[in-house]
Amino acid sequence: MSTQRILVVDDEPKIRMTLRGYLEADGFEVLEAPDGPSGLASAVRERPDLIVLDVMLPGLDGFEVLRRIRASSQVPVILLTARTEEVDRVIGFTAGSDDYVTKPFSARELALRARAILRRAEVPAQTPEERALRFDGLVIDPDTRTVTGDGRTVELSALDFDLLVALAGAPGRVFTRRGLIDHVWGRDFFGDERVVDVHIRTLRRALGDDASAPRYVGTVRAIGYRFLARPAG
Repeated sequence: MSTQRILVVDDEPKIRMTLRGYLEADGFEVLEAPDGPSGLASAVRERPDLIVLDVMLPGLDGFEVLRRIRASSQVPVILLTARTEEVDRVIGFTAGSDDYVTKPFSARELALRARAILRRAEVPAQTPEERALRFDGLVIDPDTRTVTGDGRTVELSALDFDLLVALAGAPGRVFTRRGLIDHVWGRDFFGDERVVDVHIRTLRRALGDDASAPRYVGTVRAIGYRFLARPAG
């Protein structure tokens, strides 16, 4: 396997030198650029596997460099900046960055993030057909957010759909109510955990699932719920 190459675009020589040391120690080949125009040119010419891109650059700022890169490439990009305002993070991700690191930062941590992003990028992208969850008599399509049960369309609320995907994404796994809340409502939910029971009832009703002899959603007494169906072969 060829050595993966990382382009570091930053106008501070000390940062480029520090990142070079850590990234080369991790086995990467490192390219450098000191400003926006040269960084953009290097990205186009050298076709690196990942780019570490400072936001505050002379010539062209990092956001503009990223926008131009995204016009023709989906190379992973980590934005690097001293600014910490939420709006900058939003702009960065809207423009197409894969991660966002604020200065001062740990070069070791950035190197680990780079490796993690590259590892994810190596996983072959699934087609919509492959992403669909298929079980005997039930098809759940996360892309179109549709559910088909025994050939009929199952009408679900957005929240009930997310609950079904959380359960069906791990068949046989026992979820506590709190675990389902974390997956579906979010970790900042502080209401009554019995809200899960209410939505399980509406989900079962929509699926035509009998709670006394469930086909899809089973109750684990005193703990929570699990998805019973096995993935279709």
